[in-house]
Amino acid sequence: MEQEQDPNAGREGGLYPKPERKRVREFPEWLRKPWPARYDTRTQEILAGLKLNTVCQSAECPNLGECWNRGAATFMVLGESCTRACHFCAVKTGRGESLEKLADEPQRVAEATRQLGLKHVVVTSVARDDLADEGAGHFARVIRALRETCGPELIIEVLVPDFHAREDCLRAVVEAGPDVFNHNTETIERLHPPVRPQGNYRRSLEVLQTVKRLDARMTTKSGLMAGLGETPDEVKQTIRELREASCEILTVGQYLRPSPQHLPVAEYVTPEIFKEYERHALALGFKAAACGPFVRSSYQAEQVLVDAKH
Repeated sequence: MEQEQDPNAGREGGLYPKPERKRVREFPEWLRKPWPARYDTRTQEILAGLKLNTVCQSAECPNLGECWNRGAATFMVLGESCTRACHFCAVKTGRGESLEKLADEPQRVAEATRQLGLKHVVVTSVARDDLADEGAGHFARVIRALRETCGPELIIEVLVPDFHAREDCLRAVVEAGPDVFNHNTETIERLHPPVRPQGNYRRSLEVLQTVKRLDARMTTKSGLMAGLGETPDEVKQTIRELREASCEILTVGQYLRPSPQHLPVAEYVTPEIFKEYERHALALGFKAAACGPFVRSSYQAEQVLVDAKH
C-alpha cells in the first residue's frame, strides 16, 4: 500500500504531531462508495435558486449524491467563511459576511425546507467569533423562520459551534426551540490541539451540559471523527465523558482528508471497530448511536432520531 508523503518533511518541529499509525492513501474496500447511478438535480437547483450554502458541498461530504437524491441537505448559515482554522475541515477560513447581507437568510432556509418537503431539517454554521453573539441570534432567527413557514411538526436539528460555552449564546438558541441540539466534540482530548486548535475539549463538554441544564427536555447530540491517531480506549473514554455530560445521541465516522494541506489520515478504521464503539455507547445509556465509515453528524439524522425514540 502506498504511503502518503510526510507533511512534516522539511519543517523544523513538524507542522503536525507524528501519528501513531501509518498514514495511508489507498482506500480500503469498505470506503469505496460509488456515485449514484441516477442523480436528481432538483435539490441542487432549489439550493442554487435560493443562494444557500450547504455543509454537503463546503465540507466535501462523501454522502452528497445519496442525500441530494432523496432531497436531503444540511444548510450552512452565516456565510461560507469560518473564523476558525481547524486542520481537518474543508470549509475556508476568512472574514465572515456582514449580517446585513444575510438578513433574509432565515427566510431562504425556510423556503428551501418547504420546497424540498423536509420533515427533519439540519442547520449548521461556520464559526463567527467576530460577531458579538457569535451568530447565536442568527441561529434563533433561522429556527423561528422554519417554525413559521413549515409548522410545528417540522423536526429542527441544529449543529452549532461552541460559542465559547457562553450561556447567553446557548440560551438564545435553546429558547428558539430546536428539537435536537448538536455540538460536535470532533476528536479525543489529546488530539484537540493539532486537530481543532481554536476549540477546547472540556469547553465542548460544557456546551452540552449547559444546554441540558437550560432545558432538560432538549435532545442533545455530539459527533466524533475516527482515524486521526486516537486509540480505541481513548475513543471509548470520550464516549463515556460525553454520556456523563448528558449527551443522548452519538455519531462516529471516518475522517477523510480534504486536501494535502489538511491533517493526514492516520488509519482507516474497520467497520468492526465502529460497531464496537456503537455497542459501547448503547451500553452506557445513549439513546442512539450511529457509528460507521460514512457516518457524519447529519447523515440520516431523521432515522437516528427515530432510533433514539424507540
